[in-house]
Amino acid sequence: MSKNGLQLRLYEEMKMRIETTTKLNQIPQHVYKQHKGFREWNFVTSKHDHQTILQILIDGRDTNAVDIEGNPLPTLVYLAREKRPQYHHHFKAGAMNALIRISSRISNAPIILNVDCDMYSNNSESIKYSLCIFMDEEKGDEFGYVQFPQNFDNLTKNDIYGCSFRVIQKLEVKGLDANGGPCFIGTGCFHRREALCGKKYEKNFRFDLKKLNNTKVNERASLLEEICKVLASCTFEHNTTWGKEMGLIYGFPVEDIVTGLSVQCRGWKSVFLDPERDGFFGVAPITLLQLLVQHKRWTEGHLQVFLSKYCPLLYGYKKIPLKLRLAYCAYNLWAANCLATLYYVVVPCLCLLKGIKLFPKISSPWVLPFAYVAFSHHAYSLGELLWCGGTFLGWCNDQRMWLFKRTTSYLIASLETILKLLGYSQLAFVITTKVADEDVSKRYDQEMIEFGVASPMFNILATLAILNLLGSFGTMKKVTMHADKGFKVLDQFGLQILLCLVLVTMNLPVYQALFFRMDKGKMPSSVTYKSIIFALLACTLSVY
Repeated sequence: MSKNGLQLRLYEEMKMRIETTTKLNQIPQHVYKQHKGFREWNFVTSKHDHQTILQILIDGRDTNAVDIEGNPLPTLVYLAREKRPQYHHHFKAGAMNALIRISSRISNAPIILNVDCDMYSNNSESIKYSLCIFMDEEKGDEFGYVQFPQNFDNLTKNDIYGCSFRVIQKLEVKGLDANGGPCFIGTGCFHRREALCGKKYEKNFRFDLKKLNNTKVNERASLLEEICKVLASCTFEHNTTWGKEMGLIYGFPVEDIVTGLSVQCRGWKSVFLDPERDGFFGVAPITLLQLLVQHKRWTEGHLQVFLSKYCPLLYGYKKIPLKLRLAYCAYNLWAANCLATLYYVVVPCLCLLKGIKLFPKISSPWVLPFAYVAFSHHAYSLGELLWCGGTFLGWCNDQRMWLFKRTTSYLIASLETILKLLGYSQLAFVITTKVADEDVSKRYDQEMIEFGVASPMFNILATLAILNLLGSFGTMKKVTMHADKGFKVLDQFGLQILLCLVLVTMNLPVYQALFFRMDKGKMPSSVTYKSIIFALLACTLSVY
């Protein structure tokens, strides 16, 4: 059997064992006896209340730790940090900081790779590429981290949920390299340990990555496990700078963004590395609610950063270039886009029903600036996406998703951030589930937007969609029933009518889910009834 064939067979066997264990919800007895970490879980009453469980599964210093071809295996460690209900565990940032401390005792490797649990390496050369940057004789010592793009291997042809970030990663982020480097996006990132642990950059900084740390070679794995457990305890960080000046910063749903900003403000630079073969792949959301919840968390975290002491304009003053601070602010203020978008979605439609004119007449020369801005903006965004490898339908989907996100995720993120600042809400970290049943996956492959469950976000989407539909019908009725005044109405309200029709077109999948679809991915009846009532109430109030 060839080498590739053997690797494939071993992978399939491992996959089968994992799937069998998942289905049976039981660990095979021989595996259970092999690892003492499993036995320690017997004494755990809750996943939110347990002791530190640590096991060195493979000791890389053991000469017997080799693969089937005789090649040495790297050290592999399993860690479940201590969790107690009375202590805040700080979500992903707390887990990362515990791992940083544990690894400093076991290996103390100068470079750390951070990858999310739903991502995998697609290019083994990514390690070499990153080390080439860190080890560059002229500029290598300036870099604190090397960020790879966040790519997904389950995107549909036309990217139905607009998850690819093509323009951001291919154009926007690459432009930051000349201004101090991109932000840290939480995954696919190689960190210099010293930069991540709070060390400030010094011009005479020199570190030899080839130098190995052999201070722990004489310690046995069992002894190391006991020594390291205290580093992952709930009380270890008390009266320390962990989460403030060392490790990942606490207190934000986007701990990666504020941590990257902190590293750059300490003098380190970063670099965006996008090789021809993608370095890492992950799983994108395959339902609309997953996408909206994910973006709510991101935009809420960004806005909290902007309104905190870590605001890039203030925190980065005289530390990083102005252009980089403004680039951070562009993402920090994503949530604020909900205000302008809601205005254009709600106000023109209601004013159309009432007969209030908002834009110049079609026959007026003052309509030209509006037409120029609308055409040039959309033509430019379409050109960007096509240049980055997208499709026209992908651009249409992207525009639709921006509308959905701004009127739901961004709006709720803004409201919750305000409530948090007023003391009425607490920090929460919502994990985006990526697991779905076979029917959902099939509809996703067919590029059908998945609704299927009741959600306040869907109430907003459906209400706004029906509102614009009623506004369009009401206006068309005026035009057709009064032929003598039809051209006058079109002349006066042409831009408002066009805006409503564009919004109706963008909401076609919502109308299908509300009234026509019969599969499980349709809009729930409760959402349909509520949205119709809310839309009719808004129309009645606007008219009378």
